[in-house]
Amino acid sequence: MGIEVGGLLGLIWLIIVIWAIVKVAKSSASGLAKLLWILALLFFPLVGLIAWFLLGPKG
Repeated sequence: MGIEVGGLLGLIWLIIVIWAIVKVAKSSASGLAKLLWILALLFFPLVGLIAWFLLGPKG
């Protein structure tokens, strides 16, 4: 049972990170800002996602 729950949570987390990357790519931020946010989300998923929710582009 633990494997299924962990796999489901991992899938949900992956979907959230992909959603955030898509939102960044569609935002009105500059190309460099988009690149930096996407790299932060890829290399530091938890910290990057929290930072993006708090400080990221809103448009």
